[in-house]
Amino acid sequence: MNRNEPRITPEMVAELGLKPDEYDRILKLIGRVPSLTELGIFSAMWNEHCSYKSSKVHLRTLPTNGPWVIQGPGENAGVIDIGDGLACVFKMESHNHPSYIEPYQGAATGVGGILRDVFTMGARPIACLNALSFGAPSHPKTRHLVSGVVAGIGGYGNSFGVPTVGGSVRFHQRYDGNCLVNAMAVGVARKDQIFYAAASGVGMPIVYLGSKTGRDGIHGASMASAEFDEDSEGKRPTVQVGDPFSEKLLLEACLEIMQKDCVIAIQDMGAAGLTCSAVEMGAKGDLGVTLDLDKVPCREESMSAYEMMLSESQERMLMVLKPEKEKDAEAIFRKWGLDFAVVGETTATKRFIVRHGGDVMADLPIKELGDQAPEYKRPFVNAAKPEEVRAESVHAPVGTIEALEKLLAAPDLCSKRWVWEQYDHVILGNTVQRPGGDAAVVRIEDGPKGLALTTDVTPRYCDADPFEGGKQAVAECWRNITAVGAKPLAITDNLNFGNPERPEIMGQFVGCVRGIAEACKALDFPVVSGNVSLYNETNGRAILPTPSIGGVGLIDDFRKSATLAFKRADETILLVGETTGWLGQSLYLREICGREEGAPPPVDLTEERENGDFVRSLILDGIATAVHDLSDGGLLVAIAEMAMASGIGAVLSAAPLDIPAHAHWFGEDQARYLATVPAANAETVLARARAASVPVWTIGKTGGDALTLANERPILVTILRKCFDSWLPAYMAGEL
Repeated sequence: MNRNEPRITPEMVAELGLKPDEYDRILKLIGRVPSLTELGIFSAMWNEHCSYKSSKVHLRTLPTNGPWVIQGPGENAGVIDIGDGLACVFKMESHNHPSYIEPYQGAATGVGGILRDVFTMGARPIACLNALSFGAPSHPKTRHLVSGVVAGIGGYGNSFGVPTVGGSVRFHQRYDGNCLVNAMAVGVARKDQIFYAAASGVGMPIVYLGSKTGRDGIHGASMASAEFDEDSEGKRPTVQVGDPFSEKLLLEACLEIMQKDCVIAIQDMGAAGLTCSAVEMGAKGDLGVTLDLDKVPCREESMSAYEMMLSESQERMLMVLKPEKEKDAEAIFRKWGLDFAVVGETTATKRFIVRHGGDVMADLPIKELGDQAPEYKRPFVNAAKPEEVRAESVHAPVGTIEALEKLLAAPDLCSKRWVWEQYDHVILGNTVQRPGGDAAVVRIEDGPKGLALTTDVTPRYCDADPFEGGKQAVAECWRNITAVGAKPLAITDNLNFGNPERPEIMGQFVGCVRGIAEACKALDFPVVSGNVSLYNETNGRAILPTPSIGGVGLIDDFRKSATLAFKRADETILLVGETTGWLGQSLYLREICGREEGAPPPVDLTEERENGDFVRSLILDGIATAVHDLSDGGLLVAIAEMAMASGIGAVLSAAPLDIPAHAHWFGEDQARYLATVPAANAETVLARARAASVPVWTIGKTGGDALTLANERPILVTILRKCFDSWLPAYMAGEL
């Protein structure tokens, strides 16, 4: 063992994010003091970002199986069967801490990393989505973060050549010191040509592929497993630097050698770089791994073993090759101008051995590093459930139309066109429904099948009641997919929370996971991949609990997919689902009344399923001409969005007498949709709803150029659109 490395000190252990008891566990495990390189390897493999040590006991409760699930959690990405011999491969991951420190590169490399997770499985990426959470607009850093993150996502995705087709953007003061950047990628592969990370066979060559290794990203994974403090700006060196053009070359080279049947196993070098990829490949295959770092292509001189093992330089892969195909694989990578180097081999020892400069720099048990990392059952407490806010107790401070105008111009509800117009959302030519609707729709190959894709979560609900908030996040995602006519198939999740060592934060996590599990079971919507991002807090102040849900659905004929825009005048507007006027945690209560309080709306999963199945049948039978699910802002906001998307107005019935008007128009009851049908078909649809025991009401008709409510002044759709479209561009221009 090389003894030129510095002596391990308690300060060094703490700096690498290891607790004293974890260091004691390392000493017992290997029977000696580790080298610095070994300590760095343990730090990388045992941090939250790589090991899920605080969360995996709860993640096991999530439903992950279904007749269409080919691969659930545990691989680079999840895989589902979409028929005709094809599979959809998808996953969502976070790049939160790097994006706060260096927003452009943090967001860009988040996109690059999630794309690699997908094409590592043998899939060609066809779409990207994201879920972004920023601090209060008044915070001095928010505009800078929005600008950098959006530019980074667009810069990488546009250059790589994959459309960014959907996402979400929110603002809240709880994200002031810790923005969230969750990136999702979706690809398509032949279902009999999926590639996995588990190595097999002894003496098989381990090959380094892609770009050279540098000093960028060192300790990126451990930084992602720590709280921020006043020194967060000093962590800039841990942010990786991406090159989307190199990644495009890497994609093509990887898919080509997969087609040539060269690959035994493949793993993206993501968090913790060479360490994590090598350990996971060996541990999953019950094999040992030996690496010779002298053969690793480096772009900087005199890199130490410690630096090489922990670098998170981008656009790199590790692969176990069939020995007889080594020359073929090398020729392919050289053709694409990428590095190719045999840097090790698989062994029968179940040891992870790293050599550098003729010295053994690490000799560790590989299983304990990988799939047997520490697992904690952290104590948690469930916060008291908040009281319901009774609709009749909420005074309406302004009229209905004025409230609508204010809500449409609010940061969370306003148009995000400024964001998604910076993304190429039509490259590859298969984007059927673009950003701005309930879900994106992307054609599969030449059609007629299409995938419906969405991301969603309502963090204020999760903060008030984690269990109901977790349920609602899944149900909302399911509704978004249903609203375009697709059958929801599976989800990926990105669970963003604060410090799990605080029982109240762990309680939020546990509650949300339980809610997600219940909703996924009830809706046959299994979790096939995901990511956990903890320690999202600054100076002891946690973000809102934000379990982002990314959903995938399938539609047999994309030409039947529904959009939210009104299609023509004199059509009947139908409201599907029960309305009670629930104002607790609503945007009306927050933005109009200045109150952020109360219990969130309850989620009845039986109603969600029955109402959604009914709406989907109207779409697929060609009866519904426009469909939109109801969520933030409630009924009137949804109607306004349908009108603004088309330029066609509507005449609406008066609010029922048993619900205050403002609660009727802006309450956020769940399991609801709006649908338009030709007037001649309305009675047939109502009869069909009665037969299915689904509550449906006629609430108005389309037509004109304004929204007209009983007892309220009409408002032109053009004025609504001005409210909706103006806030974000004005804010980003520094005019607000």
